[in-house]
Amino acid sequence: MEDSAAVCPSCGKGGAPAAGATTSGGGGLTDNVAGMLAYVTIIPAILFLILEPYNKNRFVRFHAFQCIFLAVGLFVIQMVLAFIPIIGWLISLLVSLGTLALWIVLLIKAYGGQMFKLPVIGDMAEKQANAM
Repeated sequence: MEDSAAVCPSCGKGGAPAAGATTSGGGGLTDNVAGMLAYVTIIPAILFLILEPYNKNRFVRFHAFQCIFLAVGLFVIQMVLAFIPIIGWLISLLVSLGTLALWIVLLIKAYGGQMFKLPVIGDMAEKQANAM
C-alpha cells in the first residue's frame, strides 16, 4: 500500500491516522479532535467526562477539566466585574477579548495534540485527569 493511499486496494483497510492524531480506543473521534471539541462550550467537556471511551483517556479528560475550570473561573470574574460601574464593564470587555484569544490558542494546542496547561487551572485539571 502506498503512503498516500487512503484505502488498501487488496484488503480494503484504511491507512494510518494523520500525524499527531491517535485514536481513542474504539471511539469515533481521535484524541486531538476530542480534546479540541472539549473547549467548544462546557457541554462537550461534561459529555467527554461521562461517555466512554473518552472518560478513560487522560488527554481528553485533561482538556475537559481545564475547560470546565476555566469556564467557572471566567464566570466568577465576569460576575464580580459586572457589579463595578463603567470601569468594571470596560475591564469585562477586555477580559472577553482576552478569553477569545485564549480560547483560540487552546483549540489549536489541543488539536495539535499538546497538553497546554494554564497557570493555576492547568495544574488542577492535570490532577483531576490523573485521578482516575
